[in-house]
Amino acid sequence: MIRRYIASISTSILKRTCAAAAVLAVTLGCSSTKPPNTAATSGSIESPVLAQPPTSLLAKNANLTQKSLSAPSCPQSDAFTESVNFATQASNLAQSANSKQDWDEVATLWVQAVAWMQAVPPGSPKRAFAEKKVIEYMKNLVYSQQQAGANGSQATTVSFSSDLLDEKLKLYLSYVAAVGPPDVLIVGSSRALQGVDPKQLKQSLAQNGRPGLKVFNFSVNGATAQVVDFQLRRLLKPDHLPQMIVWADGVRGFNSGRDDRTFNSIVDSEGSQLLAAGVRPELPSDEPNVISQCYKFPQPCPNNTFRKAFTSADRPFSGGQDARPTIKFLSGGTGILPVADTHPTIKLMSGGTGILPVASNAARYQLKPIAADAATPKAELIPVSQPTTVAMRQVSELADSIDSNGFMPVSGRYNPNTYYRERAYVSGQYDRDYDNFNLGGKQATAFNSVVAFTKARKIPLIFVNLPLTDDYLDGTRLRAEQQFRQRMDQLSRQKGFAFRDLSQRWPGRNDYFFDPSHLNRFGAIAVSRLLAADSSIIWPRPKSSRSDG
Repeated sequence: MIRRYIASISTSILKRTCAAAAVLAVTLGCSSTKPPNTAATSGSIESPVLAQPPTSLLAKNANLTQKSLSAPSCPQSDAFTESVNFATQASNLAQSANSKQDWDEVATLWVQAVAWMQAVPPGSPKRAFAEKKVIEYMKNLVYSQQQAGANGSQATTVSFSSDLLDEKLKLYLSYVAAVGPPDVLIVGSSRALQGVDPKQLKQSLAQNGRPGLKVFNFSVNGATAQVVDFQLRRLLKPDHLPQMIVWADGVRGFNSGRDDRTFNSIVDSEGSQLLAAGVRPELPSDEPNVISQCYKFPQPCPNNTFRKAFTSADRPFSGGQDARPTIKFLSGGTGILPVADTHPTIKLMSGGTGILPVASNAARYQLKPIAADAATPKAELIPVSQPTTVAMRQVSELADSIDSNGFMPVSGRYNPNTYYRERAYVSGQYDRDYDNFNLGGKQATAFNSVVAFTKARKIPLIFVNLPLTDDYLDGTRLRAEQQFRQRMDQLSRQKGFAFRDLSQRWPGRNDYFFDPSHLNRFGAIAVSRLLAADSSIIWPRPKSSRSDG
């Protein structure tokens, strides 16, 4: 179900493509099938995807500064012929593919075909034709990845009655399995989901002397203080917790007078009942039994013109408005969002600077016993030895738009002159999020629980009150904001967490907002840079040398 992340590698594909972290700059990659050994005409799959004609990738790469790499040995294979061989095998296998494993293998072969075709030198007479074939092959790569997901087996899973929480949990567990717990975890509601960019925060921290930090956004739409408390204290295992937590949100998540529908739905869910029974959702721990057969990727040589086009160390992806990655992907499955460029090239499913296979295999939950929490009553619902099986539900478009670090980039810009032509204006007086406004009660109790929990585990907590527009802050909402700021200032001094108020940082910067109360990706970049530049925040040091890419 995590199939939209080109830059996020599934366990099975990772086993089959050993060199996937820098596809075009390494020599070997593994697959369960043998590499083609005969030349043939290139195959192609008729694909319904990609209605918009893309711009040539190789043409853009030809403009990069030429660099050469020393290598212990350089294969003298003809790149064009190698590419055609892999494309032919991919096309042939696609004709009979009828399982997720088959389509995964097709995708792996197309990755090889693209890598070799990309390696045709700019000075070669085959170059112009190769440029067109790269575009075709990448279309076929996307198509095969989509087929792999569509043919995936139904997973044994458990639901928390929130498509996005279910998806985020599976992604987070997979992230931890791949690179370990993040150093910084972002939590909150939809305002944090699209308001703090983990990749930009990571890059900005590196520029400010804190390189190598792993950052993940675990925010969920509709999250209140009770939901965040549930995520941190009940849902995540202790060894999956981060070194620091950034809670980014606002007053709406702390109003105990409102109906907390998201939390009520979660606590009534099957997943919550299983947690109470001592059963925790986990991904499979065993790697698939695959006999690896290694492929070779084109290797740069000192005496040729092949470039290290996909190595982020020389050309880091900033993720910002001025970002110019080597290959401009588009983010997010069904919610395709363009990068900051007037000439998007290929509508792939994730942002990044490499051609990597998608994580197409559906994640599975294994239900394992956990130690009973003294504060959590046991419920004899299902024996621990008998995991629950429920049907896989279609992931919502919202969940389909998140990237590999849990962030949901949104490119739309708020324009009050046009926004309310399609939507009715709702003042704070009639906004259900402000019903019976009360900063005490159940949400305050949940927040205090999180503060005590993080303090006991020596996890620094930073609360960020995210920006709002002037249009949003009418009299009712402004009064609520003032009460909230005063309360958080007082609590931060009493309880020892950090509070950063950005609520009125950019009241007139509508270009930073998607709607009156949600930032777009440009605002998320700005917030991330502000936090990274805050010298009063003592950011942790990387706990692990493993990188999240």
